[in-house]
Amino acid sequence: METDEIDAQYGTELVWRTEKIFAENVAFRDNEQFLNLYMPFDALLFFGDNGAGNQFAFVRSPEREDIFVWDHETDSRTWVSPSLESFLRSSLRSGSEEGHDQ
Repeated sequence: METDEIDAQYGTELVWRTEKIFAENVAFRDNEQFLNLYMPFDALLFFGDNGAGNQFAFVRSPEREDIFVWDHETDSRTWVSPSLESFLRSSLRSGSEEGHDQ
């Protein structure tokens, strides 16, 4: 199934629009300041956020279905779900992304 954005409570964008997925990923890889602040983002494909600056991502290399959250304050990349389907079911069932707000 496909979608072009999924919002949770309070306007949190669990899954961004296609254009935003492209733009955010390009911006993260091309930002000169980020090169000095964070580990490389090449292995990640960001697709949404928790509304507080942390972003959800797939790992592209090695390719896997797991979902990780990137913490913008610590640069940690933490596993949150075994698949996008599981991530969305959990996030939308709880009415928020509270289980994924790291």
